[in-house]
Amino acid sequence: MTKSGFATLIGRPNVGKSTLMNHIIGQKIAITSRKPQTTRNRIQTVYTCDQGQIVFVDTPGIHKARNKLGDYMVNVAQRTLSEVDVILWLVEPEPHIGAGEMAIVEKLKQTKTPKILVINKVDKVKKTEIPAVIDAYRELLDFADIVPVSARHGTNIDTLLSCIFSYLPEGEYFYDEDTVTDQPIRQITSELIREKILRLMGEEIPHGVAVSVDSMQYREKIVDIDATIVCEKDSHKGMIIGKGGSMLKKIGTAARPEIEDLVGMQVNLKLWVKVKKDWRDSDILMKNFGYDPKEGR
Repeated sequence: MTKSGFATLIGRPNVGKSTLMNHIIGQKIAITSRKPQTTRNRIQTVYTCDQGQIVFVDTPGIHKARNKLGDYMVNVAQRTLSEVDVILWLVEPEPHIGAGEMAIVEKLKQTKTPKILVINKVDKVKKTEIPAVIDAYRELLDFADIVPVSARHGTNIDTLLSCIFSYLPEGEYFYDEDTVTDQPIRQITSELIREKILRLMGEEIPHGVAVSVDSMQYREKIVDIDATIVCEKDSHKGMIIGKGGSMLKKIGTAARPEIEDLVGMQVNLKLWVKVKKDWRDSDILMKNFGYDPKEGR
C-alpha cells in the first residue's frame, strides 16, 4: 500500500522554503529571491514516487504583519499547521535562536501534528557546527525528527523525503502521477515576472508590487501574453519602466525564457505598469491580484 499525505513548509522569511520545494519537485513553481516575504500564497506542489505521494504546501513566511496583505500571509501560514500530516520547520544553521523563531515555537506548541526540524543551508557552515544547532532547538521543542539539508545543492534531500513518508498515512494518490502543482499557468507566470522585478530592482522597489496576467492568447507555436505590473507610487512606476523603457525590457527578457519552459512554447510578452496606491490595504484590489482576504482569515 502506498502512502499519501500533506506536508507544510514553514519558517522565517528567506530561509529557503521555496528553494527546497522547487528542488524536490524538479521544476520551478515557487519564486525565490533574497528579499523576505517573497512567497505570498499557499502553493501546493506534488511529489510522486514509488513510496507514494507528498503534497507540499509552501506558505508565506511567518513575520510581523504591517498591512492587510501581511495579515493575509501570516494567517495563511498559521492556518495550514492544523491541516497537514507533518510540519517541516526550516531554520538557518545558527545556534542563536531569535525572537522570530521563538514566536514560531509558540505556534508549534499549539499543534499535535508531527514536526520535523529541517536545518537548511548547511553548506554555509562547517559540519562540526551542526550539533550545537541541533542541541539548541531540541531544548525548545519535541521534534519527531531533525534533518540537516542544503536545498540549493540537494544535500540530504533523499533522507528528508524518507522521513516525511514515515509520517504519512497509507492511502491512494490525491493527484495523478503527472501533476506537479495545483497553481494555474497564469498564476505561475505572474509570479515569475514578479520574481524578476525583485531580483533586478534590488532595494529600489519594496514589496508593494503585484503582477496580473491580463490575457494569454495561444496561436500555433506562440502564446501572446499581456501582463500588468502594479505598484503603489508614481516614483516606483518610473523606476520599473526605466530610462527609455530599459528596466521594463530587462524584466521581460529575464522572465520570458522561464515562461517558455513553463508553457512549452515561444512567448511574446508585453508588460505594462500601473499605479494603485495602497493596494495592499484594499480587500478588493488584493482579491484582484490573487490574494483573497477571506482565505487568510
